[in-house]
Amino acid sequence: MKKLLIVAVIISAFFISFTVKGEYVSAKSAILICADTGEVLYSRNQDMRLPMASTTKIMTALLVCENGELDKKVTVTKEMITVEGTSMGLSAGDVLTRRDLLYGMMLVSGNDAANALAVSVGGSYDKFVDLMNEKAVSLGLHNTRFATPSGLDGEAHYTSSRDLAIITKTAFEYDEFLKVVSTRSIILSYGNPSCKRQLINHNRLLKMYSDVIGVKTGYTKKAGRCLVSAAEKDGMRVIAVTLNDGNDWDDHRKLLDLGLSKLKSQSLSGYSINIPVVGNNARLVVDIPEKSVGVSKDKTVYERIFVPAFLYGPVKKGEEIGFFEVSVENDTFIKEKIISEVDIGKKENPIRLFWLCFSAILRSFNEG
Repeated sequence: MKKLLIVAVIISAFFISFTVKGEYVSAKSAILICADTGEVLYSRNQDMRLPMASTTKIMTALLVCENGELDKKVTVTKEMITVEGTSMGLSAGDVLTRRDLLYGMMLVSGNDAANALAVSVGGSYDKFVDLMNEKAVSLGLHNTRFATPSGLDGEAHYTSSRDLAIITKTAFEYDEFLKVVSTRSIILSYGNPSCKRQLINHNRLLKMYSDVIGVKTGYTKKAGRCLVSAAEKDGMRVIAVTLNDGNDWDDHRKLLDLGLSKLKSQSLSGYSINIPVVGNNARLVVDIPEKSVGVSKDKTVYERIFVPAFLYGPVKKGEEIGFFEVSVENDTFIKEKIISEVDIGKKENPIRLFWLCFSAILRSFNEG
């Protein structure tokens, strides 16, 4: 009896340790990645195709931020708000900026806001969905297909936890995206007559977990509970995705803890590049600032700069002259263009200038 009891205690202790460390989640599909390198820190059925409900709106927000003009005003039409599900309470005739609609879409999951943004950016609902699918292809997502900008269920509307993590990682390249999804609440003015309304973020992790910086909840009967979250600490950032997870809040806290425990903050060197310009006495100087990234504790980071030994003048401001690359075990996760920040004109050689002037004088005599 004692032996059985000891075995039971050992099994129980192992299961508790296994669960607390984040090695188990309730989701049908889940993934945890380093937001800088894209390295997979944990996964479960990461390529399984599943409906993703309103986490779809991460792609919608990515395209809106990519298109820009966030202060552009959008006039709401009846067609935009004729949509079921969650709403930010728009009415036909309301005039809001794209930025306002982003908050309405990402904080309270407004399907009306998603439709308004889709029409504003794509020209029509269907054309915007085409843009979503084109973006998925460009990102190399093989298990994603969009049918709506809001996430309402559709015949061909699905993703995988891996693909959704990549979409989120890409969206984090835009500061405005991060600002929106990390906002707990905001007051906007709209309606007829216009009045102030407070929108409170549905993402409870923003209150439950001190290091959380977003990003989006989702639910439909078909998709179940879906959640994408991200946390940042000491220069390290991780992204967690669960699809069809009845215990998502707890699972995400475990996943985020696990991710941050596996990473280290790696400082990247700053560089000052000095390149001579042929045909000009000047030299082109470009500075690459220092920065920090999160990488796995057991991985080595490699930094490379690719620039020519010299340049031919003239060099124009904004001209690409090389690139800066950071990789982990041959997997490149940063590749930034090195751009000239100044114009450098071409100076003629004095001897050549003299010869050109002398030749011109001779020609004038001959012609005379």
